[in-house]
Amino acid sequence: MTAGLLLVGASGLAREVIAAGIAGVTGILDDDANLHDTDIAGVHVLGGTALAGEREEQVLLCIGPSGARAEVARRMARVGVADDRYATFVARTARVGATSDIAAGSILLDGVVVTADARIGRHVVVMPNCTITHDDKLDDFVTLAAGVALGGGVRIGERAYLGMNASVRPGVTIARDSTIGMGAVVLRDVPEGETWAGVPARRLGGRND
Repeated sequence: MTAGLLLVGASGLAREVIAAGIAGVTGILDDDANLHDTDIAGVHVLGGTALAGEREEQVLLCIGPSGARAEVARRMARVGVADDRYATFVARTARVGATSDIAAGSILLDGVVVTADARIGRHVVVMPNCTITHDDKLDDFVTLAAGVALGGGVRIGERAYLGMNASVRPGVTIARDSTIGMGAVVLRDVPEGETWAGVPARRLGGRND
């Protein structure tokens, strides 16, 4: 495989990844034609995401919203980007315990702490200063905004989003496609597709509301 890395998404997340010191970036791909042939944080936007299928570099999805990131991953698969093309980025100031695992495509930014026996799935984004403690499991495409703190044994389902400075009690499950508001304190399980906020967190709505 050709050395180098393509970032997908000319986004704030891409700029954060670049600022955190990722190496070997050869370009950015984005489907917004207005951004083509411009520079983002000193990196050239080469063209649309379909170009990933024509090139050989590794790929990192720098798309903030969980659902949008999952959709772009599906598009990448359709143009021939296999799982082994995806890079993983852990910022130099992040700390990951020796018994924890991080799957391909995930991004851990500055100040993130992952302790013992945690499992982080594919294309998970963990923003600065989050804490992921023992035996936590984050499924694919989860997003943790800055400052999220997870107690031990927490399970976060696919495509869930946790807002800035949210806290989750040990042993709680947050089901797939759920949203947790900023500063929420989650003390009990959150069902699939619901939005919870507050201290303690309570249901605000769901996908059918």
